[in-house]
Amino acid sequence: MPKLVHETASCGKVSEMTSPKVPNPTDILRAAQSAVEAAQAVAASAFDTAVRTPQASAQLAAQLPDTLESLAVTVERLNRTVDRLDRTLSLADPLFATLDRIMPRLEQLAATAEDVRKLLARLPGVDTLGRITGVSFDDEPAPVTKPPKPRGRH
Repeated sequence: MPKLVHETASCGKVSEMTSPKVPNPTDILRAAQSAVEAAQAVAASAFDTAVRTPQASAQLAAQLPDTLESLAVTVERLNRTVDRLDRTLSLADPLFATLDRIMPRLEQLAATAEDVRKLLARLPGVDTLGRITGVSFDDEPAPVTKPPKPRGRH
């Protein structure tokens, strides 16, 4: 057998190593048996997976008709709801058109009412009249105060 020379880095010694051993028939038989056992384990695992997968598929296939029926019912309910919403909006469409037509007039009316309020606030004696009647012509409304709670013996 050829000898290999190996130098170690720590002390600089040269040592001799023999080449790898050639396996004998017993070693080859053991390695083959080990490979067969590993292949059988892999095959058993694959078989277990193959057996379990169809059961899961069968369960899914059994649930599929109920799932499809439920989906069909849900889609039908959704279609009815969309139809109802469409009818409701088509009935409300004239209302929206009318609001679009009268909105500028309502804005003008609100602006005119604000101008009248400002003019009335400038008239003499309006403050006194407002205090008597409880109507205020100020720019900001008066804060609402709660009447004091009566304190007495119960």
